[in-house]
Amino acid sequence: MAKDRADRKPKPDLVSRDYTIHLSKRVHKTTFKSKAPKAIKEIRKFAQKAMGTKDVRIDTKLNKHVWATGVRSVPTRVRVRLSRKRNEDEEADEKLYTLAQLVEVSSFKGLQTENVDAA
Repeated sequence: MAKDRADRKPKPDLVSRDYTIHLSKRVHKTTFKSKAPKAIKEIRKFAQKAMGTKDVRIDTKLNKHVWATGVRSVPTRVRVRLSRKRNEDEEADEKLYTLAQLVEVSSFKGLQTENVDAA
């Protein structure tokens, strides 16, 4: 049986997790000139679904990593740290936003989603 919405526990406000996003399956059958922009949109979509916020901000290092090999050849996988943070702007629509940052790894073998302690 599915739980009612009232029974669910609220998500913790501030949390950080490391995810591996398989970009090549998300940009498969996409025109060459729109692969990198589509990859950025897919990262944003993944973050929205994983963290439950509409406001997703992509770090410049992550953006540069996706675009590093050009518009046509995006990386196969990318390791991303998604952090849910409080919005400093008072008149913002959402009180939380998600920051997507690049986590550099030598190999993707055996990596799983990990909770990261906010340091």
